[in-house]
Amino acid sequence: MTEEVQKSKTESVVDIHGKPYRRGLMVLLVLLATFAGVLMQTVLGTTIPTLMRDYNISMATAQQATTWFLLANGIMIPVSAYLATKFSTKRLYMVAYLALFLGMVIVYAAPAPKPSTWWVFLVGRILQASAVGISMPLMQVVFVNIYPPEKMGMVMGMAGLVVGLAPAIGPTFAGWILDKNHIIFGLTLSNSWRTIFLLPMLVLGLCLLASPFVLRDVLPNRDIHLDVLSLIESVLGFGLFLWGFTNVATDGWGKFDTVILPIILGVVIIALFSRRQFKLEKSFLDLRVFKIKQFTLTTIVIALITMAMMGVEMMLPLYMQEVHGLSALNSGLILLPGALMMGIMSPIAGIAYDKVGAKRLAMVGAVILMIGTFPFIYLSAETPNLFITVLYSMRMFGIAMVFMPLTASAMHALPVEEAADGTAANNTARQVASAVVVALLSSVTQNVITNAEPAKALKVSNPLHYADKLIQAMLTGYHVSFALGFVFAILAFLVALFLQGHRPQHDVMKGDA
Repeated sequence: MTEEVQKSKTESVVDIHGKPYRRGLMVLLVLLATFAGVLMQTVLGTTIPTLMRDYNISMATAQQATTWFLLANGIMIPVSAYLATKFSTKRLYMVAYLALFLGMVIVYAAPAPKPSTWWVFLVGRILQASAVGISMPLMQVVFVNIYPPEKMGMVMGMAGLVVGLAPAIGPTFAGWILDKNHIIFGLTLSNSWRTIFLLPMLVLGLCLLASPFVLRDVLPNRDIHLDVLSLIESVLGFGLFLWGFTNVATDGWGKFDTVILPIILGVVIIALFSRRQFKLEKSFLDLRVFKIKQFTLTTIVIALITMAMMGVEMMLPLYMQEVHGLSALNSGLILLPGALMMGIMSPIAGIAYDKVGAKRLAMVGAVILMIGTFPFIYLSAETPNLFITVLYSMRMFGIAMVFMPLTASAMHALPVEEAADGTAANNTARQVASAVVVALLSSVTQNVITNAEPAKALKVSNPLHYADKLIQAMLTGYHVSFALGFVFAILAFLVALFLQGHRPQHDVMKGDA
């Protein structure tokens, strides 16, 4: 085949119906819309103190806005593989975007803040998360199918702008909104937590209007049978497991009926679900992808890196506001260089993967993450903000070196026809890890602070001494959270040692072929 014919073939992009479409325009729309959705995951990071005051709720209750998001997200992701195979790509995207839009509207229009109406806020968050649970893994599956394997690193680098940058920039975006009123295109935006959802809602609305004209059916569909029992087991198993962890923050680890029992039942049902998937000829979620060693190892490392990232990312804004006394905006600005670092490095790391493979990048990235995390364990009330910014940026540099290259490696380890199942399994592991670590750190931090708090009588007899003791109690709680993040980074490095040195080629484990 001549070079001209090869070039012509590469430039000819058609959907599954044989109709040409503008791939770049579709990718841009998917990136923008999915970015608006994934932003919802951490956009409340710097908003927790504001929600605590407005709704008169505790930190643990306010954190439910994040943990319930992760819970619903984690439940929906395993279903995404079935939906992507069963239904039209275009229609599935449009339904997901519409659900996400409605979820944003519900939160934006939630009744006047008070504890009795908090559930309305959570309903909107759950709807948002359910939509993201479809659109985010669908994005990765689409990219795998519309680009050739040799561009996998570059493609996953683009996806990293969404999966990595959106959560990283969320706290800064929220802090900017909460700082003061803003005028954009002649419109005055108030410094309310409601406005945080307004701008992404406008972007998503435009994407939703353009979807019928830009999106195309690019994933082959087949009329597969829905195994209802698998669906029930998936929802109940992951739902109970994650629900148990979300209750830890409010009820503590000793609560049997709302924490221990749901976690145990969840594990049992997930085990039954997994066993059933290996027995079915047409599985609801093909867990056989875990027979591929490289896919399994990369998924484990990604989950651990996610836990290390969330270990600092969810607690650092609280530390900056409660200990350093910074505003929501200034605490967000502390994180902004790190978010920009993630955005810059994700595409570069993707390109580097195409040249050097996953193992080297993962090991170097994990080491950088460890170096950037360890000093957080010793932060004090006097630690300079610039020092924190540098450390956080170093962390995000390391995370970017691991995150997208390993995602590309996981996808490249699978046959293209298993991309939907692989993406669902990979993202489920990451979301489960996120939900578990947020619940774990919220509960541990809250418990440590509560146990270390000075007696209330001291507040009256010696207010200054009381304030100093209270800050020390907060620091103790945050130090524990940061230490756990450091441990997860170490574990990620240890697992990365067993990765392949070069790009994998469907390397099934011995004895599992």
